[in-house]
Amino acid sequence: MLSNEVTVHVNRGESDTLELESADGDRLDLEVSRSFRLTLRGHETPAHVHCRLDGGLSHIASIDHPNYYVGPGDVTSVPVEIDADGVDALVEGQLEVLTGYGSESVTVEVIVTPGSARIDVDESLAEPSRDEPEPPVLERVSSAAQVDPGTLAVGALGLFAIAIATMTAMTIASPAALVGLGAVIVGVAVAGLLLVR
Repeated sequence: MLSNEVTVHVNRGESDTLELESADGDRLDLEVSRSFRLTLRGHETPAHVHCRLDGGLSHIASIDHPNYYVGPGDVTSVPVEIDADGVDALVEGQLEVLTGYGSESVTVEVIVTPGSARIDVDESLAEPSRDEPEPPVLERVSSAAQVDPGTLAVGALGLFAIAIATMTAMTIASPAALVGLGAVIVGVAVAGLLLVR
């Protein structure tokens, strides 16, 4: 069975009993190429459960805490960490789960297969890329013309004001509109001279 999880029912039906899910009897074969999880599901009565690794599995795998208290209705996850670096052949071993001071046990026969090539990731992956993002259009134009971006923006706003004033003067076609257009042109010219100085 190729999986990354094994479930053991604790005290289902009567005290001091363990039952492997998806298994015949008290033994299960499990094939993995990476770490997996043992799930302990509590039923009628609480129990103390001990987990241990035997055989070749004890050399490449570890369990942080071997002893667990499983209450009724509890679901306890036990990570089984496998360090498969350098494993180039099958490794066989057992994960044994015990309760009732060792009077009841189930065994999971674990076969660790060599995984795909591992990619080493160093801390530089977390650092942002050194490539600078492309600057906005206004900054590119201002650097090409060697003009401050603020000055360029004010100049563009001035040209927009002259365009609006010109359209207004042409639409109204009165001497007052032409005087207003002249005032806008003079104002923009004076602002431009002050910015460039």
